[in-house]
Amino acid sequence: MKQRRVVVTGIGTINPLGNSIEEYFSNLEKGVSGAGPITHFDPSNFKTKFACELKGYDAASFFDRKELRKYDLYSQYALVAAEQAVKDSGVDLEKIDRDMVGVIWGSGIGGLETFYQEVKSYVEGGFIPRYSPFFIPKMIADMGAGQISMKYGFRGPNYCTVSACASSNHAIIDALTYIRLGRADMILTGGSEAAINPPGVGGFNSMQALSTRNDDYQHASRPFDVDRDGFVIGEGAGALMLEEYEHAKARNANGVLVVLTKFCDPEEFDYVMIKKACEAADLPLTLVEVDRQMVRFEQVRTNLETFRDLLKM
Repeated sequence: MKQRRVVVTGIGTINPLGNSIEEYFSNLEKGVSGAGPITHFDPSNFKTKFACELKGYDAASFFDRKELRKYDLYSQYALVAAEQAVKDSGVDLEKIDRDMVGVIWGSGIGGLETFYQEVKSYVEGGFIPRYSPFFIPKMIADMGAGQISMKYGFRGPNYCTVSACASSNHAIIDALTYIRLGRADMILTGGSEAAINPPGVGGFNSMQALSTRNDDYQHASRPFDVDRDGFVIGEGAGALMLEEYEHAKARNANGVLVVLTKFCDPEEFDYVMIKKACEAADLPLTLVEVDRQMVRFEQVRTNLETFRDLLKM
């Protein structure tokens, strides 16, 4: 069976560097750091007192009061990024077969804030079970995908991937596979997280996983550095509209980017492809620190995302 070609036709994000793709790219180019003192709660008693929070996010600008009762923060972020990606794709929802459009969304921890607030209310209320009827629907990790599909009427493959820090990568890989195999024409994919709260920060602190570089938080995120002391927790969402190439061509989609391949294990690694991509962009191969033995495969897999637009159609 010949696998179908897949392209990216829409992108969206809300993250610590910007609440839109344009703002994000602008701050990224300027080298702006997303790290800052924690404002979501009082971190005085915590080892880590900084995080990468969203800036200027006003939920009321995106959702009405009734909707906000139903959405955890991670679902809110998912819906905001998804809307940007749908608009960026330029798709006319009335002219496509929504049975062939799916949502595969990643989230490592889902609605942790909802879980925390509900349990806190239970304890502070004398252990009387007055849980919200929205408690479970807001908390479970699959609701990001579910809320997106319900908003747009997408009736294709729909589920959440949960694999810790690789959750969104696996969501994208699954979306790519479904389209290649002909089980969908378009899939909105990506992921969202919202775990900057006492259990999120406290839990990772107890694992000694978070950086405690409180006096220099803008330089605390330093992967592969000999002085690295942990990661910096963040929040937000990123969305991609993946689409079968002929389907995108038929509707005259703009701004099409080619999906190179999936990178999930060393057997998928393609040294020659990365070498050609670097040469096409006039970049030294050492930029991604590649070697044929794949000693630095994990780092290469991360950096490959920046090269997805180097191979034009």
